[in-house]
Amino acid sequence: MNYKSGAKWWVKGDLNGFFGLFSNVLTNFLAAIGLLLVIGMPNNVVFQNVVPATAIIVGLGGILLALQAKRLSIKTGNLDVTAMPYGLSVPHYFAVAFGVIGVVYGATQDWTIAFATGLAWNMVQGVIMTIGAFVGPWINKYIPRSAMLGALAGLAITYISMNPIGAMFTTPYIGLLSFAIILVGWLALKKMPFNIPAGAFAIMVGTLLAWATGYMDASRVTDSLSNFGFALPGYFGNLMLTGFATIAPFLPAAIPLAIYDFLESLDNLESAAASGEHYNITRAMLIPGVLTMTGAVLGSPFPTIIYIGHPGWKSTGARIGYSWVTGVAILVLAFTGLMQFILSLIPLVALLPILVYIGLVITAQAFAVTEKRHMPAVALSFLPLIAGFTVLKINSAIGALGAVKDYAILEANGVPLLGWERLAGGDILVGMLICAIAIFVIDRQFLRAATYSIITAVLAYFGFVHAVEIKVGSAPEVALGYVMMALVFFVMNFMKDKPEKEPSV
Repeated sequence: MNYKSGAKWWVKGDLNGFFGLFSNVLTNFLAAIGLLLVIGMPNNVVFQNVVPATAIIVGLGGILLALQAKRLSIKTGNLDVTAMPYGLSVPHYFAVAFGVIGVVYGATQDWTIAFATGLAWNMVQGVIMTIGAFVGPWINKYIPRSAMLGALAGLAITYISMNPIGAMFTTPYIGLLSFAIILVGWLALKKMPFNIPAGAFAIMVGTLLAWATGYMDASRVTDSLSNFGFALPGYFGNLMLTGFATIAPFLPAAIPLAIYDFLESLDNLESAAASGEHYNITRAMLIPGVLTMTGAVLGSPFPTIIYIGHPGWKSTGARIGYSWVTGVAILVLAFTGLMQFILSLIPLVALLPILVYIGLVITAQAFAVTEKRHMPAVALSFLPLIAGFTVLKINSAIGALGAVKDYAILEANGVPLLGWERLAGGDILVGMLICAIAIFVIDRQFLRAATYSIITAVLAYFGFVHAVEIKVGSAPEVALGYVMMALVFFVMNFMKDKPEKEPSV
């Protein structure tokens, strides 16, 4: 083996990783542009401007992260380095489509102004994420690893796994079949026929069954070819600058969302470090930050992020190839207009079990690298993410039914929505903070627990956590609650433990 040249650019296990990561990245890509079509953005803007610009930042990110993995492999002599996964940030494409572009168009009836505001909003995201790349190492130093991995696991088991497993059970004869193959191949380590990678075999079998049973619609294949055509990104720097004239009302939401992004990237890098692969934090986090800013100039309103899932992809045998091949594939499909064609051939329900598996591996890792006495704190860090997922679903249901959200009626029927909304505000940061507080309490570092409680109180008061907007006095009740916690810990620090009585003889 040649340690000087580092890990190979492609190994057999990369095929597993490619099918999983590519399906995840492509699904998010199509969902993001689909939202723009839903709010009525003209097709020519979406497919000729947004799609190629977004493909540039998604494709280049996958290639650059593969290069970083190659560099780490050469530096450490580890030939089994796995590249960090990467793609569009899921919460953000909902926020920018419905909360920014759609709102501005509704007020102005001008798609140019709405598009410009979306680009300006994305530039703000990129700037904050880039700053976060330099702040990240400091956060990494003062937040316990278990707190970061716990929040990440909460994110994995909710936002990554819950929707896919729900979709699997809507068509269980395909979804559970593919899931069974994933479990056998990746957990039991059983070889598939003809040594086909388990992920690829699950997709192949699921796809064949879907077409054989009439689940797939042949007309979708024909329709997907209607957007075929070569398109390259343009330059929208001047248009983006005009968007800053209308961006002010959206900054209170933009700032915490960007903070969320760089914290999630940081957590995901810590997840890789827990498996022995220590990437340079600043260099890795600069990729989504700088590429997001680049995307805004080229015509993309969507931020990118370092994805969750490194331990999962590593366990499937993926190394460097799955990342750069995904990047190249996205570039080719976007520039030729063939992105929708791929998903018209493969049923999404056959791909989703891979994401469920990734969520399971991430959650298992959070406990595997945590000291036993800290495990309750890790479990505590899940709750804000579970609350966030629950709130999202409840609000979606209320909106879909056209109902009025009445907190009192909901609480009287066992649904404390207001409390869940407060808990879920800035959920990934809240998960990290309350886990850190609990860890310091378990270790009897009461002054440190009190300090982190006061920090959380300040963040809540100004709306960075436990609130829906950043402003003075945003969540005073929650802030007061954390002050009360700090008071308890402060008193406990100066209380002497009574010595245990000697056992009588």
